[in-house]
Formats: sequence, C-alpha cells, structure tokens
Amino acid sequence: MFDRIVLASGNAGKLREFVEMFDPLGYEILPQSQFSIPECPEPYGTFVENALAKARHAAKNSGLPALADDSGICVPALGGAPGVLSARYAGGNPKSDTANNAKLSADLADCSDKSCYYVCVLVLLRHENDPQPVIAEGFWHGQWRNQAEGTNGFGYDPHFYLPKYGLTVAQLSEKMKNAESHRAQALCELLRKIEMSH
Repeated sequence: MFDRIVLASGNAGKLREFVEMFDPLGYEILPQSQFSIPECPEPYGTFVENALAKARHAAKNSGLPALADDSGICVPALGGAPGVLSARYAGGNPKSDTANNAKLSADLADCSDKSCYYVCVLVLLRHENDPQPVIAEGFWHGQWRNQAEGTNGFGYDPHFYLPKYGLTVAQLSEKMKNAESHRAQALCELLRKIEMSH
C-alpha cells in the first residue's frame, strides 16, 4: 500500500483542502510543484477525461501515485456551462475569479432559472499505466447570486448561494465547507473505493 500521493494541481486552496482531508487517514499529499511537474494541458470536454490526463501526467513525472481533481460549476440554464472551462470562463491570462464571476452574472442576467451546481471528479492512479483508475464524483447544488458575499472561499464561492443555510459558500466556515462540498463528497466516495480495492 502507498502512503504518499502527488496532487496534480498547482491550486493552493485545493492543496490545503486535500491535505486536511487526507491527513487523519495517514496519507501524505505532496504538491506536484515539489517535483517541478509542469501544468498538464486540459484539452478535453469532460471533467473525467481532464482529471485522468492530469493524474497520468503527475504519476509519470513523479513515479508516485497521483490524485487529480477536475472541478467546476455547471449552470443548467446555460447548457451546463461554464463546465470544464470554469477556471478560464472569461478567457484571459492569468485566470481571474473576478472576471469569471462577472461574466457568469452577465450571462445569467436574463435567465429566470439561476440554479447551479459544483461538480468534482477525482481520479487516483496508483501508477502511470494503472488500468483501473479509482474515479469518484461529487455534486453540490445551489443558486447563483449576483451579489458577492463572504471572503472564505475562492473561485465562484462568493456567488454560490446555499438556500439550506441562507449563506454563500464563501460565508461557510472551513470546517462546514470541508464536510459538505462537492470535493468532500467525491473524496468520501474515493476513500470508500480505495478501501474496497485492497
């Protein structure tokens, strides 16, 4: 069994969340930057294909098991957009959360249906050529709010409103977010599958 996993991401927020979730289980999560692994291209139209590509890239370049997450926000009224393009929805280099949020608010201005959901697909590869990747997904449903509220989050969190709590994701405590998020749900499923597979 392995105890060290490379996280195929350069996102500091994601790294912190995964380290917190894996730590009690005895897994050490290492950022791919520690191995000087360059960002992997994400040319695919689905979360699962992009996550697989990122995990394979990190496993190949580190020689260790690799975990990749591809996640984003989907809006039914926009045919599922931004979807896999969530991080770069407004275009632009570097990526800008502010620009992405402004574009989504503008695109939804004339829509009566403001429902949206976060998607997270996790892929764990034991090695680069693992024929049976462990794949898990999680969903978190909410409503889009034009008015940003809260500072505890990143990406679309300040606009992602949870009617159940009367708060945006960015207003939740770290503990609540880590217990309920799309990433937390995907991770629970992933860990269950890992335990079943050995």
